Amino acid sequence: MIPLSRPDITEEDIEEVVEVLKSGRLSLGDHTRKFGEVVAQYVGAKYGWPVSSGTAALHLILESLDVKEGDIVLVPSFTFIASVNVILMKKAIPVFVDVDRRTLNVSSETLEDAIKRCLKGFKQGDVHIKGVPGFFMAVDVFGHPLDWDGVLEVCSRYGITVIEDSCEALGSEYKGKKTGTFGVAGAFAFYPNKQITTGEGGVVVTDSEQIFTLVKSMSNQGRGEDEKWLYHVRFGYNYRIDEMSAALGLSQMERIDRILEKRSEAADRYSKMLKDLPWVQVPVVEEYVTRMSWFVYVIRLNGPDRDRVMKYMEEKGVQVRNYFHPVHLQPFYEKTFGNMRGLLPVTEEESKKTLALPFFTNISPKEQERVVEILEEAVERVG
Repeated sequence: MIPLSRPDITEEDIEEVVEVLKSGRLSLGDHTRKFGEVVAQYVGAKYGWPVSSGTAALHLILESLDVKEGDIVLVPSFTFIASVNVILMKKAIPVFVDVDRRTLNVSSETLEDAIKRCLKGFKQGDVHIKGVPGFFMAVDVFGHPLDWDGVLEVCSRYGITVIEDSCEALGSEYKGKKTGTFGVAGAFAFYPNKQITTGEGGVVVTDSEQIFTLVKSMSNQGRGEDEKWLYHVRFGYNYRIDEMSAALGLSQMERIDRILEKRSEAADRYSKMLKDLPWVQVPVVEEYVTRMSWFVYVIRLNGPDRDRVMKYMEEKGVQVRNYFHPVHLQPFYEKTFGNMRGLLPVTEEESKKTLALPFFTNISPKEQERVVEILEEAVERVG
């Protein structure tokens, strides 16, 4: 079996976690604080605070911005469902935005189209939407940065606050500036298939002292800034990360650049192996991306039956997945908003073609050769 992903855990990582276990301080210790600081410093933000997941990070950002019931939040449907779920957690209204066909990211053009629909009024499924969007949940899909100059110009013109979901993009750079730093706050996530992992966990980064203070407090049940025992000054959640996870994250951050290099090398190998297959569209990296932090390696199949190809590859011991199933077509969202098919033509068309190949930091050239061999075999036999 060649798995879809595999975390890169070293002996040094294990030793760091064991040392925390031996210390007896398993929560709210120095590792938590330092991990947030290290991630913030790495991306070029003033503040960083670790939490229990990327979802928690996004939710706390919305909380810190006082997003209210009925507020309109623009968001792609081509994303992991958490990007949208946190909007519903605030009882705000997600308005789905289509993506650019090349990068599968929201573009300035698709963003402005969605804004104009909101201002004019339209039906999203069974829900009539009319109003001024207040927020944009921007997602750097698969680690590829948005075209931020254009996106920020549109948002500035309409007075829209940008939240950056960079959960898949730690280390990516747009024109020399790292993702996570283009909005008022950004979120990263560290699930085991990410560039670095803490098992479960996330980090909020921001240049705003107010957002940082609120996120830190609300992640710990609303405890006050002086952290007085059992004294809570605002509503909060148990979104704490534990010390073992923070220690693992710190250890992994020590080799983040080498991790990204190895993932880039693996992505380049795939692209070279696949470039001459006429029915494969390999991922695009635009010129404005000065560093691509590869989260997954997702191709698109033009012609072959994606689902039959997936089934064949799985049976041959190569784990593959579709990435993503559009959020607006998920059963819960159809139940909540009604039938939204046809709302986002590019998202709906391209998502039927996506195929994530096995991809992780230490995937070997031999494993990649086997993946491509089985892919070609699958297309020939069942595609």
